Amino acid sequence: MIAHIRLLRPLNLFTGALTVILSSMIVHYQGPNVTLILAVIVIICYNGAANAFNDYVDHEIDKVNRPFRPISLGFVNRRTALFLSVILFCIGSITALELNKTAQIISIYYAMPLMIIYSWFLKGIPLIGNITVSTILGMAFLGSGAAFDSIYLMIVPAALAFGLTMVREVVKDIADMDGDRLAGLRTFPIHFGLDNTKKLLVALAIIIGVGSFIPFLTGFYGIGYGILLILTVEIPLGVVVVSVLNNPEISISARSAILLKFSTLGGLIAIYVGTL
Repeated sequence: MIAHIRLLRPLNLFTGALTVILSSMIVHYQGPNVTLILAVIVIICYNGAANAFNDYVDHEIDKVNRPFRPISLGFVNRRTALFLSVILFCIGSITALELNKTAQIISIYYAMPLMIIYSWFLKGIPLIGNITVSTILGMAFLGSGAAFDSIYLMIVPAALAFGLTMVREVVKDIADMDGDRLAGLRTFPIHFGLDNTKKLLVALAIIIGVGSFIPFLTGFYGIGYGILLILTVEIPLGVVVVSVLNNPEISISARSAILLKFSTLGGLIAIYVGTL
């Protein structure tokens, strides 16, 4: 049972639920609590389903890149992982039908298909796979905003999540080069080399670093946003880029990817404080 829970990646599920809650705080949602609960259920189910399905598809790659995963260790059968994925996608979709039409469309007709197509076909295509994952993360924020009838207020958080996820995915590609190369995937570092990947990281960091400050400079968010943005996004982003540029080893890249995951949550908190 513990192995099956690990398959779904509980930390990811927790951060997904926290994302919805923070989104409701950002838009200052005052509606029924049931809507918030339903939105959390959708995110958790889709997140868990996508994780299980990804491990089902990547079982050979994970023997090299993620040998500690339940399927790689032999604790969970591949068919069981696929079954759990299907069940969770179904539960998430049925739950999404209880939300408004816009949230339904984003969840069922955009996010879920992209999750499946990514794992099956897009993961090994340079940048396309990275953009797909980043889009899915951005949709989580737009879907939350739609559920709370405030989708436009979530455009900035979605854009920030998209940008940080792009950096994180490129960094993860560096960490996963050995297994990806063995599986015949053509990720950006494999196809274009480490030097070009470093240039891409610098370019993305500059775009995100400058772009994320625009809402503060235009007065859209308050001083609290600017201060927390520096502490939770700008500094970690700089640390990650410098670390990978100086030492693009797998262990460094893996730790950097984890740091960027929490940096996204930090950015959300900064946005919430900026709306007060």
